[in-house]
Amino acid sequence: MPRKPRSNPLTKHQAIELRKVPTPAERKLWSRIRNDQLGVTFRRQHAVGIYIPDFSSPKAKLIIELDGSQHLERDVSQYDKERTKYLESQGYQVIRFWNHQVMNDMEGVIRAIIVAMETELHSREEI
Repeated sequence: MPRKPRSNPLTKHQAIELRKVPTPAERKLWSRIRNDQLGVTFRRQHAVGIYIPDFSSPKAKLIIELDGSQHLERDVSQYDKERTKYLESQGYQVIRFWNHQVMNDMEGVIRAIIVAMETELHSREEI
């Protein structure tokens, strides 16, 4: 039986375009998590349903979102909540960091990602 499509053509095209213009924070974090540096593969701007998370690891069931100042706005905050709810319904754990955290405390961000992956792994082992 064929696998159901992960995204629609529009979402896939948007993801391709987003990969072409990463923010400085996305570029910096990507340099630390790409090529299985944390023991799992991460994808950049990879469509999950109608959403395009900044980084995702299907194997670890982890999504990393980077937020800039626009995420302080009320409409964006509500959108983020709905988006997170959907992604969690797909079995992902969603963690968020502010861009300034990535730019100023990369080691703390990496530690938090590792802890989130370990937490997810332990919760799957308990099932």
